[in-house]
Amino acid sequence: MTEAIFRETAGRYTPDSKLVDSLWTELYTAYTAGGRHYHSLRHLDHLLGELLAVKDRLLHWDDVVFATFYHDAVYASRKQDNEERSADMARERLTRLRYPKEGINHCVQLILATKGHSAASDVDVNIFTDADLSILGAAEAEYDRYAGNVRKEYSVYPDFLYKPGRKKVLEHFLAMPRIFKTEIFFDRYELPARENLRRELRVLES
Repeated sequence: MTEAIFRETAGRYTPDSKLVDSLWTELYTAYTAGGRHYHSLRHLDHLLGELLAVKDRLLHWDDVVFATFYHDAVYASRKQDNEERSADMARERLTRLRYPKEGINHCVQLILATKGHSAASDVDVNIFTDADLSILGAAEAEYDRYAGNVRKEYSVYPDFLYKPGRKKVLEHFLAMPRIFKTEIFFDRYELPARENLRRELRVLES
């Protein structure tokens, strides 16, 4: 499903099949790189599934599709500018694809929004960032697999460094008045997300 959606969407903007091939190969290589335990093709599949379920609520579907594929295209656990670098990559690649300029700017905005997941006036941004966080409200076993995979991505750090940083992230989400900005994601995931976050926090503190 993932590859087909990218190829179908990209193919609407260029007749150059070799360009589409190269763009997909680049993304596939990025998301299957060693060390990608959570930020992988599995994450893209999950995110696309969440977005397809609410496609009728999105105003600019193709912008959201490209933001999905490029939002974690650049990922290094030691870096603090992954979103910015991913956005820059999206801008350059979509320009080559001859994607409309306003769509490129919107795609960049969507990607950068995943850095803070704050509420926005843009409907697409709120839905996209909520979908990106939907793993927090997953069933217990799936959430635990997610948390374990995040730990693997930060395996370079020993527990005495990792645990305080991870606790800070969990406490940040728990301190939010609401984690999910849109009603559909709030109703579906807010309570289980808070239960999962509290449970992981207890494990880290034990």
